[in-house]
Order: sequence, then C-alpha cells, then structure tokens
Amino acid sequence: MGRIVDLTTLERGVAAARSRGQRIVLANGAFDLLHVGHVRYLEAARGFGDVLVVAVNSDASVRRAKGAERPVVAASERAELVAALRCVDWVTVFEDDTVVPIIRALKPDVHAKGTDYREDTVPERDEVVRNGGVVRIAGDPKDHSTTALVQALKPST
Repeated sequence: MGRIVDLTTLERGVAAARSRGQRIVLANGAFDLLHVGHVRYLEAARGFGDVLVVAVNSDASVRRAKGAERPVVAASERAELVAALRCVDWVTVFEDDTVVPIIRALKPDVHAKGTDYREDTVPERDEVVRNGGVVRIAGDPKDHSTTALVQALKPST
C-alpha cells in the first residue's frame, strides 16, 4: 500500500494496524504552503499513537473555507508533501467541509488538532468521542499561518 490512499484502502490499512494493537491518530487540514507550524503539528500528533493518518482537504473544500484564491497548491501536491514527512504514515484527500466522514470511517483513537483549538472547542469533538476516541491538541503556538504567507507574497499596491 502506498502512503497516499483512498478511503477504502485506508480503512483496510487502519483495520490491519488495529489488529496489531496499534493506536490510530488522525490529523487534518489544508496544508497549503507547507510550513514549520504544519510540521510541528504533525510531529506532535504522531506522539499520541503508533500510526498517523492525515486527511488533506480537497481543492474545492479549501476554496469553500478559504476563498476563491485558495488553495495555492493543488491537493495532489499537498498530499505528496505531507506524505513525504517521516512522521506521517498515510494521507488521504477528502471532499467534505468537515473531517467527520473520515472520523466515522476510521474511528481514530486520537483526533489531533492544532493549538488554535482547545480540546473542548474542536468542532468534531462529539463525533470523535461518539466513535470511541479522544481529542488532543498538538503543535506549537499558532504563530505560523498560510494565510499570512499568502498575504506576504502578494505584490503591494
């Protein structure tokens, strides 16, 4: 199995990992213009378990969330960049506006979110708990932002 997989393949991989007693961690995001904050988030998330699955937002879902000028980098390339990180086991691209369908399919032991959240403010928290998991906050303070990078790269007017 490759590192970038569809959901059906991922479900089989997660089931096999669970049968070996491994703990599954799910992280998610757009990962547009990969930066050190992303790396720190994913490395910290990996520390919560044995297998790190990263769900990357599709181009359409990023546009709906961030606006017509985003993403800067196509989903296939964002997935490839995330998959290249040694802390990441599998990557899947998802079309939905939330990661809830991935949570329902995989039932991760841990759903890791960045430090722009608290455990009690994670939008998917109830779904994670309903499916037997816990929410954990991972990474360094939210001092890095793709939106800020995009703004800095725009020509001044």
